Amino acid sequence: MRKEASGSLESLRELNRERVVHTLRELGVASRADIARRTGLSRSTVSSLVADLRGEGLIVEMDSEQGPDGTAGQSGRPPVLIGLSPSAGAVGGIDFGKRHLAVAVSDLSHAILAEAWREMPEDYASADGLDTATELFDAALDEAGVPRDRVLGVGLGLPGPIHRLTGTIGSPAILPGWVGVQVAEEMTSRLGLRVQVDNDANLGALSEFHWGAGRPTDSLAYLKVATGIGAGLIVSGRLFHGAGGTAGEIGHTTVDEHGPICRCGRRGCLETFAAAPAVVELLRPGLGPELTIDDVLERARQGDPGCQRAIADAGRHIGQALGNLCNLFNPERIVVGGSLGAAGELLLDPMREALGRAAIPSAADDVEIVPGVLGERAELLGAIGLVLHEAEDVPEVGAGEHLGTATAAGAT
Repeated sequence: MRKEASGSLESLRELNRERVVHTLRELGVASRADIARRTGLSRSTVSSLVADLRGEGLIVEMDSEQGPDGTAGQSGRPPVLIGLSPSAGAVGGIDFGKRHLAVAVSDLSHAILAEAWREMPEDYASADGLDTATELFDAALDEAGVPRDRVLGVGLGLPGPIHRLTGTIGSPAILPGWVGVQVAEEMTSRLGLRVQVDNDANLGALSEFHWGAGRPTDSLAYLKVATGIGAGLIVSGRLFHGAGGTAGEIGHTTVDEHGPICRCGRRGCLETFAAAPAVVELLRPGLGPELTIDDVLERARQGDPGCQRAIADAGRHIGQALGNLCNLFNPERIVVGGSLGAAGELLLDPMREALGRAAIPSAADDVEIVPGVLGERAELLGAIGLVLHEAEDVPEVGAGEHLGTATAAGAT
């Protein structure tokens, strides 16, 4: 009996060690008190586990004048923060956009070690995108000085619905030539690393929730308004994908059943009225065929009434759809990002007004609409967050072998 009790205690201690490591993987850096609050362990237990893990070289201490939330400790003395050691491993992120490709490498304390961006031709082929991503990622690993066998996983974002179980891109997709491509499998083959794939709006939600305008909330919708319009949903602190992975495709909400034909084949989708290309097309007859969304935003900031009106109309259309989202989902906060999201209050004020009319009063009162703070990096940081926050595995002391399996986000 004594031997069984000893084994049980050892198993419990090992489980608690994993909880501490997993918490640090999520928070990046934290004080012992932060870890105790997050795990529910006593401070004495946390201190004992931290001492063991420091001795084994898995975590390191660092002094800071402020805690993770930017406030000093209650005693006025700065808390001692701890984080996972650089030797514990690293993670990668890849973000495919309509006209860009970005990669980054981060340590497990959430510090970006290397980052690279490249402009891509519109509607580039999947093989070209995957090959370029491999080239950029290999270069980023070299720049960061991270051996490949220390990479625990790579998160990858794409602008289209991702089938959870297969990792394939569904239709409609912003990158039409990618429909049906098994991206997780393809990138795993090229990189020799485990790759997790998710929709770009989901990754934006993940990054804003953990590091941006979503803090602190429990339920969040991240709205990416760019070439398309998509929503990433956070429920009880975790991404919500739906049955097959297409939750949040708000851009294909019907605004006018007699409206323009959408790329999805249906008529009058929200994207045909309020996505960046729709806004630009409204203004090109008067402002020229070379007009871009960046031009529209700059003109609007300088007071151009036509550009301001086009943005406001987009906001009203989106707000109408968000009213329905709030009635169904009842989020605490809606964070707005993407290229058109950079319009700020020119877009958000009409959006709030329309949501207030479309949602039932209680749902409208519960939610606040705020601009994202991570800008064009939101999806790339979310790709890193996909590995740090959504993966179930945690690093082990001395672990250097990657798992080498391809998964879609949330798949097991």
